[in-house]
This record gives sequence, structure tokens and C-alpha cells, in this order.
Amino acid sequence: MSLRGQAVKNVTATWLGLLVQAIVGFFLSPFVLHKLGDDAFSGWVLIFAATGYLNLFDLGIRSSVVKYTAQFVATGDREQLSRYLSTSLAFYSAVAVLIFGITAAGSAYLPQLFKIPVPLQHSARILFVLSGMSVGLIFPFSVFAGALEGLQKFSWLQLSHIAIVLLRAFLFVVVLMRGAGLLAIGYIAVGLSVVSYVIFTCLALHALPIRLSVRLVEGKAFRQLVSYGIFAFAIMAAEKLRFQSDAMVIGALLSSTAITSFSIAARLVEYSSSAVRGMSQIFTPMSSQFHAVGDLSRLQRTFIAGNRASAFIAFPICIALVIVGKPILEAWMGAAYVGSYSVLVLLIIPRTLYTAQSTSIRILLGIGQHRVLAWVLLLEGGANLALSCFLARRFGTIGVAMGTAIPLICTSLLFLPSHLCRLLGIPLRTLLSKAYRLPFILAIFQAIVLGYVNRKFPVHTYSGLLLELIGSGAVYGAGLLWTLRSRGPSQPGHRTALAQLLEPE
Repeated sequence: MSLRGQAVKNVTATWLGLLVQAIVGFFLSPFVLHKLGDDAFSGWVLIFAATGYLNLFDLGIRSSVVKYTAQFVATGDREQLSRYLSTSLAFYSAVAVLIFGITAAGSAYLPQLFKIPVPLQHSARILFVLSGMSVGLIFPFSVFAGALEGLQKFSWLQLSHIAIVLLRAFLFVVVLMRGAGLLAIGYIAVGLSVVSYVIFTCLALHALPIRLSVRLVEGKAFRQLVSYGIFAFAIMAAEKLRFQSDAMVIGALLSSTAITSFSIAARLVEYSSSAVRGMSQIFTPMSSQFHAVGDLSRLQRTFIAGNRASAFIAFPICIALVIVGKPILEAWMGAAYVGSYSVLVLLIIPRTLYTAQSTSIRILLGIGQHRVLAWVLLLEGGANLALSCFLARRFGTIGVAMGTAIPLICTSLLFLPSHLCRLLGIPLRTLLSKAYRLPFILAIFQAIVLGYVNRKFPVHTYSGLLLELIGSGAVYGAGLLWTLRSRGPSQPGHRTALAQLLEPE
């Protein structure tokens, strides 16, 4: 299959998975919130945010598994592939044992670390143990999930993931309708998470011609795995600080109940950026290929075209959330949670500036120039945590959002554009003009139409919101369609809009 064909297949499978997850999450979240109540729902968010940090023991090995699987499959070196996967499996098995110990010890101090209501402390401890143990169990299985990515079996991964997401949603609805509570859905979430990775393991073993053995574990392979993955690990650690530490800050300094209103806004922001992240993933192998053959011209065009494609998706979503964010929150979660709008605006604007440059991140990873990025993102994550803690005491959840927004704006405006332009030899003015001018103009027209319609016809229901968004989206879509036909990043002979976005010729 050609590079363009593989890219289209991969991004289509990823988008399908993200779409299903976003739709299920969007409609399931308010149902779970209203069935559990604010306190239990906040505890749910807090516990999974806390145990999510256990994934930092990855040390970047997962990204190395992806890289070396692709490399050794391409060269036909089954022996080396077996050594690297056996070594990764041995390391992750040791990590699993360590996580089991940390989880058992951490559960005893949970009430001292976070302001959890007394009636929920027992359930929170059990859920913490369940979640932590599942993270530990998943570590060894994640070797095989990484191997599937290295084989570019995104369709296998996504179809399996879709099945698990739908089954989890169905079981959540069933048990909550029958009056079950926090622990019941905890058992379901943790159990199905482990099941999904068992499925990935079976698929990988079916596809890979390898043998796994303790005798194949070697120090040299481990050093190479860590050497490649260490800066990817640093980026992952930074992502935790930047986008997943807010719930823990609120739980530690304010109250666990306050997490609910913040997490509602944060989830909308996360949903808005998932489509762009899914699309931008395909630019990592594409840029790697261009870099390997020294094709700077195509790498530059990928940089411009990819960021323009990201902006075409990110800008209209941001406009919609800023202008009709209150009606969306009211229709989605209820009038009581419209107060989350301020947090939503503070988070969505800087996140959009960053998301619109998703291809820049993928190019740095593809050409192996992500060391500086890792340090910058770690610095941003540290600033985020410090500012959020400082401002939380003065302004509450608004302060936490400000602590996230300020460093993210600095990274998005002061570092990323100039760094990539300098690295690829492109004037900053060229990037702004070719990648962002047209998406910005189209978004302005969309904002004018949506703002006018929303003032004239205020809405409070899904149906009313849908009509308003369709009307304003028609203005944006007409301009985008014209762009894809006459000024798209690809050759005019390509048949599909998706191919135009992905082939920067």
C-alpha cells in the first residue's frame, strides 16, 4: 500500500475510534454524573487522575517498542525483534510488581492526600486499589499494543477499542439504572480495560512471527530501548503535568467536590482536540520517511499542510465552544453546571493554539528532534503546577484554569512556531500566511454568523443547538470546500478531501 493510502487508512480508523469514544463519553458523562452525584463523580475523576500518574513508570519504552517493531519487521530480523520484545516484557513485568506495592501503600494515605468526604473514603480506597492494580496488570500487555502500532495495525486496535467502549457504556447504564454506585462501575471500567489489552496481546501474537523467552532478555537491548524512549517519556511526563494534574491540585487544595465543575469543562476541551490529534498521528512516519531520504522540500510542505489541516479542524470547534458554550453545558449537564463556562473558555483558547500546531509536534518526533521540545514541555508542566497551586488558593478553580492557560499560551506562541520554522528553514511569516490565515478568516465568518444567530434565537436544547451549529457550520464548510478544491495541500487530481489534507504535494 502506498504511503498516502496507508495514511488515509490509519487516520480513518483512528477517527472512527475517536468519534465513537467522543459520542459515548459525551452522552454517558451526564448520565453517570446525575446517577452518582457530585461527590462520587468527583471521587471517580480524582482516583483515575491519581492512578494515571503510575503510567510514568513506562520510561518511554512503549514508544521504543513501536519504533523497533517497525524497524525489525521491515528488515526481517525476527531474532532481534524477539530480543527487544522479550526485554520490554521483562521490564514491564518488574514495573507491574512495583506498582502493586505503591498502590497498596498509597491507598492507606488517600484521605490524608485528598479532601475526600468521609462517607466516600472507603469506596475511594477500594477504587484506588482496583485502578492501580489494573495499571500494573496492563503494563506487560502494553508491549503487544505497542507492537501492533509498530505494525501499523491501527484498524485492529481501533475496532477492538470501539467494542470495549460500547460494552462498557452498556454495562454502566445497566448497573446504574439498577441503583449500583461508584464501586460497581469501577469494577466494570477496570475489568474491561484489562480485557482490551488481553485482546491486543492475542492479536499481536497472531500477527508477529516471534518467540518470547527469559533467555532473550539482554542489557544492550534495554539500554537502546531507554535511549530512544527517554525523551518521549519526558514528553509524556510533561503531558501529565500540563493536562492531568488539575484534578489533583483541586482535590488537594480545594475540595474533591469542586473537581466536578472543572472536569466538565476539561472534558469538552479534551473532546475538541481528539480529532486533531488523531489526524496528526500520521505525520510522524511521513516526516520520518522524508527526513531519512533528505527531502527537505516535502518535509516543509508537510509542516505547512499538516498545521493548516489541524487549524481547519481546531478553529471552528473553539469558536463554537466560546460562543455557545453556555447552552452546550446546559443541554449537556444541566443548568446547575453552566458555571463551568469560565473554566471552559480559559482552557479552550490556549489548547486550540497548541492543537493547531499538532503537526509540528509530530514532525519533531518523526525526525528525532524532540529533545528540546521535551525540556520545554517539562518546564511548562512545572510552571503549570506551580501557578495552579498558587492561584487556586486565591481564585479557586478559575485560578487552576489560569495556571494551565498561561504557560500553555507561552509555549504555543513563543516557542513552537519559531522553533519549527528555524529548524526547517521556513520564515515565520510564511507559516502564518500559508497555514493559518485562511482557517482564521473562515473562523471569523463562522463566529459572526453563530454569534448573531445565538443572540437572535437563544437555545437551551440539543435540537436548537444543532440547528445553530449547522447554520454557522455551513458558512465555514462552504469556504473549506472551496479551499480543498482550489487551494488544498494536495494535487487537484486527488479524489477525496481527506487525501488532500494528508498528501502535501
